[in-house]
Amino acid sequence: MSLQFLPSAVLAVLHVLVVVAIAVRVILRRPARGVALAWLLLVAMLPFIGGLMYLLVGERRIGRRRAQGIGDLQLDYRKIAAAAIPAGLTEVVWSRHPPPARGMDQLGRKLVGSATVCGSRFQLFSDTQAMLKAIAHDVDGAKTSVLMEFYIWNEGGTADEVLAALIRAAKRGVRCRILIDALGARPWWKGQQPQQLRDAGVELRAALPVGLLRTLVGRTDLRLHRKIVVVDGTVAWTGSMNLVDPRYFKEGAGVGEWVDAMVRLEGAVVVPLGAILIGDWMLETGAAMPDLIRSAGLHLVHPQGNTDIQVIPSGPGESADGLLQMLLALINAAQEELVLTTPYLVPDEAIILALRGAAGRGVKVTVIVPEKVDSLLTRHASRSYYDELLDVGVEIQLYRGGLLHTKSISVDGTMAMFGTVNLDMRSLWLNYEVALFIYEPGFAQALRALQQTYLEQSTRLDPAVWAQRAFTERFLEATLRLVSPLL
Repeated sequence: MSLQFLPSAVLAVLHVLVVVAIAVRVILRRPARGVALAWLLLVAMLPFIGGLMYLLVGERRIGRRRAQGIGDLQLDYRKIAAAAIPAGLTEVVWSRHPPPARGMDQLGRKLVGSATVCGSRFQLFSDTQAMLKAIAHDVDGAKTSVLMEFYIWNEGGTADEVLAALIRAAKRGVRCRILIDALGARPWWKGQQPQQLRDAGVELRAALPVGLLRTLVGRTDLRLHRKIVVVDGTVAWTGSMNLVDPRYFKEGAGVGEWVDAMVRLEGAVVVPLGAILIGDWMLETGAAMPDLIRSAGLHLVHPQGNTDIQVIPSGPGESADGLLQMLLALINAAQEELVLTTPYLVPDEAIILALRGAAGRGVKVTVIVPEKVDSLLTRHASRSYYDELLDVGVEIQLYRGGLLHTKSISVDGTMAMFGTVNLDMRSLWLNYEVALFIYEPGFAQALRALQQTYLEQSTRLDPAVWAQRAFTERFLEATLRLVSPLL
């Protein structure tokens, strides 16, 4: 055996040992089949690099301290609900709703510990400038507390009006606590605005900080993707919009302006949204819950309107497949029409099967996605799912008015999902998300009207034309689909 051959042989043996060791670990952890196969393929194809990638981001490692904190929060959430939501506001009149709604409520209670609350009022917004101005207006009206968390904050335009409103609020004595994701808003953290907020007295924290040492404790790509605002414990906002003015955000990405929607809420639903935000703040700061509840103004709420809403948080350590199960239940509840909007369509296999099943039993299923997205890999991986949707009659509409970022589902004009969750593996399994399941025809119809405006700026994908695309495109899409669980 030559000296030149020996190192190669040793490396080959080491590579095999790494593949076997990680294969055993993957099998024992029992992830979703697609996720497991994607990792095994990557580890086998990229000697040592693939193994290192798996050790860094292959498992939903959150660290012992965070896992303990999340476990404690489950009890804390129940304490908040008991203190701020009268028993009558969880006694929904289910005869008002389609039969599947009650089953979904039970599903959310059992898997996530979240009950439907009645007595809320909503206002749906679809113009980003109006959203930012309205949030700034609510902050200007704050008397005691402002809580916020966002994935991205970007300097410029009307987003700066929210910044100015927070500074004014803090200077007049309002307790302002802001959580912004450390990675999603990395450019913003390097600018001057964080210090401006701190100088004014705003309590600002980076959620899920990243760094080499933290990588050894937990995954650094598990991100806080929620967008929630709670003012004085009486008004809440959530939806798809980051704290950005689309006129100043990713201008060179070639996808147009981001198109979002948010909902302004009053009444009982403010409490579970506020509890989620308080829980996230506690995890990052170690602050005590009694002080947070008191200063956030989560007092005993009174009904405002007649909308019944179930708030479903999700994320590593918080829930297993609770959000996925809720989405499947909503899709399976459709009898006549199902309309979905998502910027990134890289779905769990179960969602694809549910959509195919709905179309197969005669439901008119429409999926609206942006024609262009800001991730080349995700764009091609997403397209690999089109064939199996088209062949059962699902309509795929390509939105041409910008990067459609709204995450929504409307069902039969009676129920809806609205929130921060994309129909992709990352949102379902890796990000911390929040979704509203709304059992109210008024909201479902308002959302359906908004979805119609998206359809009017979309082009239906012709199955016959799609089938004629080049072999190289189909091969690239199929190849990237193999690693789609990792995108």
